[in-house]
Amino acid sequence: MKFFSFPLATLEKAIHKRVLTLPSPHREWFTERWAQKPYKKAFVENKAMPLITLVAKGKTLDDAEFEELLKDWEVTFYDAEEEVLRPLIQGDGLLQLMQKNLPPARAEALLTKLTARRPQADAAPSVETPGSQAAEPTID
Repeated sequence: MKFFSFPLATLEKAIHKRVLTLPSPHREWFTERWAQKPYKKAFVENKAMPLITLVAKGKTLDDAEFEELLKDWEVTFYDAEEEVLRPLIQGDGLLQLMQKNLPPARAEALLTKLTARRPQADAAPSVETPGSQAAEPTID
């Protein structure tokens, strides 16, 4: 997905501002990870910036294009991440002007994507590792 040209510093400031108001278990969970540079970079690149792109482009794209972009964005959010990103959709804080004129149906679609969780079967770790194969029975 091609990113919307949005200032990274503004996005990080909005995330930091939201973290300060998170309820207790989510704040500790997110703050611990946000302090780690690889997590912070991955969160911004794979979750926050694509969300901003969908919010920005959601005002002008037709329904088919919007649905395709939403479907192609394959991420799963933790509860704390959901709490951090929800205001970006609902029009809170620094980004209020961006959400203006976003159709309510598209905002609902983004909120649904944010709250979607993997089915338990997918969330469970696989027994096999990608490089290993189960031993096949031999016929004598």
